[in-house]
Amino acid sequence: HVQLVESGGGSVQAGGSLRLSCAASGYTFTTYCVGWFRQAPGKEREGIASIDNDGSTTYIDSVKGRFTISRDNAKNTLYLQIVSLKPEDTAMYYCATDFSGGSFMCHTSRPFDDWGQGTQVTVS
Repeated sequence: HVQLVESGGGSVQAGGSLRLSCAASGYTFTTYCVGWFRQAPGKEREGIASIDNDGSTTYIDSVKGRFTISRDNAKNTLYLQIVSLKPEDTAMYYCATDFSGGSFMCHTSRPFDDWGQGTQVTVS
């Protein structure tokens, strides 16, 4: 079965950096669009970035320049590098996979099919 496991979260001071990882298993990771999302307390879940099977990426404007999404297909792992962390980045971060494929655009505005359990990022 599909499994996505996030790691790398933690408590950091503003201005610090983190690299989140998402280990995927149970499907052909290289084929599909994957993305990162976050949900802060009392707020709706927000799509942050996506990366397609060809390496093309999208980001929401608020994270451009600070967040970098990447994937290592040999390791079936998705990454999110975050620099210059801000208190407003505090949230639970989730990875997810979109199994639509084909002509559908890889973007976090689309419905994603399988989700990890999340990793907490707290910035003080």
